[in-house]
Amino acid sequence: MKEVYKTKQRELVLKTIKNKKNEFVIKDIYEELNKEVGLTTIYRVVDKLVQEGILNKTIGKDNITYFQYLGKCNNSNHFYLKCDNCGKIEHVDCDCIIDLIDHISENHDFKINSEHIVINGLCKSCKKKGDKK
Repeated sequence: MKEVYKTKQRELVLKTIKNKKNEFVIKDIYEELNKEVGLTTIYRVVDKLVQEGILNKTIGKDNITYFQYLGKCNNSNHFYLKCDNCGKIEHVDCDCIIDLIDHISENHDFKINSEHIVINGLCKSCKKKGDKK
């Protein structure tokens, strides 16, 4: 495993990101840090956090890149559920994902990055709101 360098700037960016409850764009972090950390540095830190599986990166329907804090998980049998309506991401530990990964690998000749599986849909709360309409 690669060594993670913990610079002051990385720690400032990570602390700011951890406080975000919803998706964010890099400009949000830049402005929240009062431009204390350079934009290039923020892009570099965010890119590394995505590679480490700490952040989820998605491109929205508006063609803008969004990020959301996931944290680090040591359990290999996990995935994330992301609500398409409110943007909430829920961490799920479940061994059933192994069967899906194996199926895709064996039947579709595709290797899944099992540290970063995100399944989109509607969360319980948003589904209930939709059922009432």
